[in-house]
Amino acid sequence: MKLLRRKEGPSLDSRLAALLEAAELGDGRLSGEAVAAARGVAERAGVRRSLSVDHTVAALAGATGSGKSSLFNALTGEELSAVGVTRPTTATAQAALWDGEGAGPLLDWLDIPRRHSASTGDDLSGLVLLDLPDHDSIRLAHRLEVDRLVELVDMLVWVLDPQKYADAALHERYLRPLAAHRGVMVVVLNQIDRLPEPAVARCLSDLRRLLDDDGQTGVPVIGVSARTGAGLAELRSLLADRVSERRSWSARLAADVTTAADHLALASAAAAQDRKTTPEADGELVRAGDGRHARELDRPLTAALSRAAGVPVVVEAVSKGHRHRAVVATGWPVTRWIRRFRPDPLRRLRIGVSAPARSPDRELVGRTSVPAASAVQRAQVETAIRDVGEAAAADLPGAWAAAVRQAARSRSAELADAVDRAVGRTSLGATRRPRWWRAVNVLQWLVFAVMVAGAGWLGALFGMDYLRLPEPPLPTAGEVPWPTTLLGGGALAGVVIALLSRLAAWLGGRRRARKAARALREAIGQVGQEYVLDPVDEELSRYGRFTEAVEAARG
Repeated sequence: MKLLRRKEGPSLDSRLAALLEAAELGDGRLSGEAVAAARGVAERAGVRRSLSVDHTVAALAGATGSGKSSLFNALTGEELSAVGVTRPTTATAQAALWDGEGAGPLLDWLDIPRRHSASTGDDLSGLVLLDLPDHDSIRLAHRLEVDRLVELVDMLVWVLDPQKYADAALHERYLRPLAAHRGVMVVVLNQIDRLPEPAVARCLSDLRRLLDDDGQTGVPVIGVSARTGAGLAELRSLLADRVSERRSWSARLAADVTTAADHLALASAAAAQDRKTTPEADGELVRAGDGRHARELDRPLTAALSRAAGVPVVVEAVSKGHRHRAVVATGWPVTRWIRRFRPDPLRRLRIGVSAPARSPDRELVGRTSVPAASAVQRAQVETAIRDVGEAAAADLPGAWAAAVRQAARSRSAELADAVDRAVGRTSLGATRRPRWWRAVNVLQWLVFAVMVAGAGWLGALFGMDYLRLPEPPLPTAGEVPWPTTLLGGGALAGVVIALLSRLAAWLGGRRRARKAARALREAIGQVGQEYVLDPVDEELSRYGRFTEAVEAARG
């Protein structure tokens, strides 16, 4: 028969590490109070674990007149704490130790100078019992001392009395916020000797109801009388069980981690000023999305950046520049030289150098000469960036939604220069000469040579006629002499070839313009990715890791 092991939750070490990670991830995004509290819990846990874990520090806490000091004396069997009519009686906390060897550093950390060794009750060996000042004392120093020790002790024993057990200050300030600490909590209704027996049962029942409303379900409630000793045996037995387990310190730290993680979750869900309160405000964490909504706005962002970067102007210049260079390379030699006096449309923009001439990693010195973006185009870019941030933050709680929107805008001031550099670095391939240009150029010069030969032949004939020399035999092509055929045919062929080349260059220019548009959109899309989408993705990833860390810290 196989033995079934009880499934254990995450260790305290892993939960503390997760809490610290959540605090680091939330720093700068959540309230400083929640982040500082989480770090404080981790710091306190580290100190408490380094001190004596064989001792359990239990504190008697309560209001003025609840009988804490009387109960303290009854448990120790000695008159260690002064009891009187004057209020408040207890000014500083004091400790009673059962087998207190090795507890000195622990009490030093708790800053408890008044220490007594209890001589009775071996069953409580390892207990350090504190008598705290009144939590409702008229003196601020007393209240601050209670608040300090309530955060540090391993176990809390709340001492109430029949008159003030329903005091709102106690329930709202301590019991309700400490709902996660019910595993290290005990509630004692003292002075039951002042009530008839039926009234005691009613008070205990009503107290149980109030505790349940505070989230303290299952917390032990014991009726005692420090004066008569009623219920003391039950209280001592419960304390002895807790002390013998030697786990109250770790249970207290685990509850602290849970509370700190809950506070981080609440701070995360806090709605930003420009957002409506959402159901997440109760501390439920919203899982981080994959940024799909923002990805859907990738194309509008690229389109807006492209218009602002003057991509349509560049694409048109690519087409015109291709036609310009084609005329220079394949035009009729008689007239093509005139084209050289016209500037290259692409070179005027300081872009279009092919890859061999400029490495993609080489930084462009200065800006291109592309016209600056208009006010309308800049507004379109800002709108596209804002849409990306809003889409990515749509499902997030307020604090993180604000961080995501800010991340989308975090590098917007650098976008203009980055896009201009991307346009300047992009190899458009526009200056690469097609092979057919060379072939047509050779053909044009051959045709030109034929035309020049025909012109020379005719010139020679005119010269011989002028000098009255005998006219040589003149071959003909049909009825037209060959010199005339060569001259006229060469000129006509050159013009026709030039016109056909222009048509081919126009088609090639359109094709290169489309390729340039794709290359520029891709380059600008990478800029949008780096300067807008990547910061958004990083913030979404940060929130995803935050939610995982908080859940791990909650255990």
